[in-house]
Order: sequence, then C-alpha cells, then structure tokens
Amino acid sequence: LPALENSADDATQTLAKDQGVEAFKDITFGSIAGIIGKTIEYPFDTVKVRLQSQPYPPIYNGPTDCFLQSLRSPEGGFRSLYRGVSAPFFGAAIETSSLFFCYRIAQSALQTLDPTLPQGKGDKLPLGTLLACGAVSGAATSLLLTPIELVKCKLQYAVTSNNGTGSASPQQQRRSPLTVIASVFRHHGILGFWRGQLGTLIRETGGTAAWFGSYEVVLTALRRYTDAASASESRRGTGPSSSSPVSHQLLAGASAGVAYNFMFFPADTIKSRMQTEEIASSPSASSVTKPPNSAPSASMGNKQSTFWRSGAELWQQQGLKGFYRGCGITVARSAPSSAVIFAVFEGLKGWAG
Repeated sequence: LPALENSADDATQTLAKDQGVEAFKDITFGSIAGIIGKTIEYPFDTVKVRLQSQPYPPIYNGPTDCFLQSLRSPEGGFRSLYRGVSAPFFGAAIETSSLFFCYRIAQSALQTLDPTLPQGKGDKLPLGTLLACGAVSGAATSLLLTPIELVKCKLQYAVTSNNGTGSASPQQQRRSPLTVIASVFRHHGILGFWRGQLGTLIRETGGTAAWFGSYEVVLTALRRYTDAASASESRRGTGPSSSSPVSHQLLAGASAGVAYNFMFFPADTIKSRMQTEEIASSPSASSVTKPPNSAPSASMGNKQSTFWRSGAELWQQQGLKGFYRGCGITVARSAPSSAVIFAVFEGLKGWAG
C-alpha cells in the first residue's frame, strides 16, 4: 500500500509539473506571437477604430482617405498610425497567451469530464467540442481584454477638424496610457474600465470559437489533401508531397483571422463607439455637426449609452452599413496577422518540444 501511495503521489506531481510547463509555454509563446502579430496589424487597427468611432456625418470617405489623413497629421505620419501602441502590445501579449492557455485548459477539463472523448495527449477532439472550448477561451479572455481595449481606443481615436487635417486636438496629443487610465478611474471608478464589456464578450466568445474552429478545419483539410497527394505520388513512385507544414499553418491561420473578425464585427463597432463616445462628444469635436433630422446622441451629457442603445442609435443614423465601417481593412489586416500568430506559436512549441 505505501508503494501504491508513493506511485500515485509521483504521478500527481508529474502531471502537475507537466501542466505547469504547458502553461508556461502557452503564456510565453502566446505573448511573443501576439506582439509580433500586433506589430503587423496595428496601423490598420488604428484606421478601423477611427472609421468606427467617427461622428455623423462621416469625416472620412473610407479606409484610404482615413489612412492618408493620418499620414498628413502633424503628429508625424506613421507615428499617428502607431499612436497608443504600448497598451496594445501589452494587450496582445495578454490576449493571445490567454486564448491559447484557456483553450488548452478547456480541452483538458472536457476530457476529464467526458471519458468518451479522446484522452491521449495530442489527440484531436471533435469539432463541436473544439468550438465550445474556443468560446470558453474567448469569454474568459474578454474580461482581461476590455480594459486594455478601452485605453487603446481612446488613444487611437482622433477627432478630425473641418480643415481635414486628420489631427487630434493638442490636449488629445498629450494623452498617454497613464493619463487615460487616471481619467477613466477619476470619472467612472474601477468599473469604468469594463465599459463595452458586452460587445467584447460577444465578439470574443463567438469570434474565438470561429478562430480556433476555422484553424482546425482548414488545417485538417490541408493535411488530408497532402496525405492523399502523398499516397498518389507514392503509387507513381514520385515520392511524397513537398508541402511545408508551416505553409499549412499560415493558410489556416489566415482563414481563422478572417472568420474571427468578419462574423462578429458589428459588436466590435458598437464597443468602439461606446469606448470613445466621451471624446467624440467633447468640445473639441463640436465643429463636426449633425444634420437637423438626426437622432440625439445618448453620449451627450453625463448619461452614458448602453450597448443596445448605442446599436439602435447607429442603426438609425447609418443603417446596416454603419455596423461594418472599417470591416474591409480589418479583415485584410487580420489574415497576415493571424497567420503569423499561429505559425510563430506552433513553431515555438515545436522547437521547445
């Protein structure tokens, strides 16, 4: 009996050690992959936020016009597009590491709860199970992500004056992550950092399920195609296929990025408007007027709009098109960014063993 107890204790310690190592890999490699991906996508994300958060009538004619106005900004060309990048770098590290960590933990938990699922390490779970794990991962990550995105959006958003320079007011140009954090806490308390949480929750829950699900589906399809091609070439005596696994990861990752951003983009638009409404309704934005027949904004005054009120206001002002402002540029930048994230993460895990 003592021998059995010692054996059980050793097995428990080994399992705990393995889980700790895997958690370290998820957090470290996910952080590295997230920062690299954010470096690629951030200028496009800045354009997206400015398109989503602009007042009515729109002050940009589209992504290209917004991009050119940002380049002409007195803040300094590309510097304007990377405005407030420190918070997103931190956020990208937190978001990506949390997504991969929670995704793996959710899979392990479901394997423990359901003995009928494949139990071997590395065994692929059914697609429905993977989608559920992705949704759980996104929901958990949204709690960490909302405060970071709140700061990011407030730093990215720049009110354009009537002269079309695309520049922010001097007060906005002096903003830093710390001044934004202090302002939010002073005016709204600790809960103010989770303004827009419902939008982030909807986007992350559904989007992350689509993100991991699309990646797994495309990767499996590519693997089956390669296996079939290899078998055919082997019968002809021409050798196996020369397709690189990295190319599979890049293509699957790009598909995942498109699915993540497109499917729940309206929720992200509402969230961005909620998180920047104080800036949009500030005195520095007063030169941008609304037409007489437009609905009064719920963001005016001290009363802050809710998620549903913001959505209804956007629908009344701009219709369906308003919910998808910036969608094209977001999907375009998400493909290479997501491809790099998956390739870097998988590559680092493969290198570490």
